[in-house]
Amino acid sequence: MPGGTVEADESLAAALLREILEETGIIAEIKENVGACEFLIPYELDKRGTTHIHHIAVFYLVQSAKGTMIQFPEMIEDQDSLGGLWLPLEEITAINSSPLVQQAKEWIQIGKLSFEFKRLDQWEVL
Repeated sequence: MPGGTVEADESLAAALLREILEETGIIAEIKENVGACEFLIPYELDKRGTTHIHHIAVFYLVQSAKGTMIQFPEMIEDQDSLGGLWLPLEEITAINSSPLVQQAKEWIQIGKLSFEFKRLDQWEVL
């Protein structure tokens, strides 16, 4: 699930489309803003003296407009993507995906996002 940081003077929608292109090679079209979720995850920021970061994720329904999925994206500064991969929904588990992907899977299955604030002290970036 592509994602990243919004750049200066960039809208959320523009950031989403840019991140999808950078991380997958797909030019996408936004269909709907699905909603937002929030997580508190372990993430040390020495310059701020914090051990956790409050992560707010905004979810959109998108459609692939054109392009071909790239296996290994160009590694740019701060790139955290290892490439795109389509998986059947039943193969996406808490073991092989992030809490954000799990939240998206839940939305696909039940059609709504949880508003529950989640503190994920045990979660680690692989």
